[in-house]
Amino acid sequence: MTAWPWPRRVSPHLEKVGKEATEWLHSLAPFNPKSLAAFNKCNFCLLAALSYPQLDESHFRTACDLIFFFFVVDEYTDVGSAPVVQELVNVMMNAFEHPHEPRPEGESILGELSRQFWARAIKIITPEAQRHFMDSVTQYLKSVVTQAADRDANVCRNIHEYLLVRRETVGVRVAFTPAEAPLSIPDDIFFHPSLQALSDCVIELVIIDNDIVSYNREQTTGDENHNLITVVRRELGCSLDDAFVWAARYHAEIQERFHSRMGSLPSWGPRMDDEVKQYVEGMAYWVRGNHAWSYEGQRYFGSRGVEIQKTRKVPLLDKVDKSGSTAKEQEVMVDVMYF
Repeated sequence: MTAWPWPRRVSPHLEKVGKEATEWLHSLAPFNPKSLAAFNKCNFCLLAALSYPQLDESHFRTACDLIFFFFVVDEYTDVGSAPVVQELVNVMMNAFEHPHEPRPEGESILGELSRQFWARAIKIITPEAQRHFMDSVTQYLKSVVTQAADRDANVCRNIHEYLLVRRETVGVRVAFTPAEAPLSIPDDIFFHPSLQALSDCVIELVIIDNDIVSYNREQTTGDENHNLITVVRRELGCSLDDAFVWAARYHAEIQERFHSRMGSLPSWGPRMDDEVKQYVEGMAYWVRGNHAWSYEGQRYFGSRGVEIQKTRKVPLLDKVDKSGSTAKEQEVMVDVMYF
């Protein structure tokens, strides 16, 4: 990322809006106290602030809420079988489709989380962005079920098949929503091959970055099959270090592809070109923000993130023995690695 043109920036709304969003999440009580304390140390509002530094205060709130949505969903679905995850997905999709209707008593908190997020967001998101969100979140949640099915069957896909699934499970298409929220980009431009090619590059970059930094966390808990590093090692028969080298080279190739395709975007007139430019910059800042937060937050490296970013050396953790453990929704734990 040393040559990525978009620098590290932080939203000026982090302190005020981050506090409001955090209080909202706490009011829903998605985790037990111990898990919530660990969750808070991840500093997900900082991820929003680094990834959406250009947004005004109201749209930044949407960004914070969406980031919370992603990671709560991640914690709940990472411990469920495919049938259980499918039930949760059904609940969330129903909430998105009926944001003004009260949720049934006794339902998973994911329903109310989704409903409240979307009911607040649609007040300030353009109709075009709302429609694109519904398309992308549908595909994202479907892919989460696929990931659960792979986990149930202990499946490790090859590189090509893995990336097909990972491009959706990483959730980045959905994460573009706050950047698009104030814009009115019609479908014929939004889905134009040139613009979609740019978004595909951004998604690929985030996959590589995320799978590199999350590998240690996932291998220690036995959930490493849904990770590019594991997939590369198994398909190419290479060492762990060589798999990281492969990923870094692939990252460089995708960056070059992004810049090439950005320079060949067609023109749709001054007003629309300006909106497309804002959207592309929003995508590009997501790459920088996600990368920076991976070391500044505590989700992957605990308090040693900045040190690891400088030394490029990560102590490989021993695997956790989870035999006989149970995973209940109200006992979801956040696995934060403190070295």
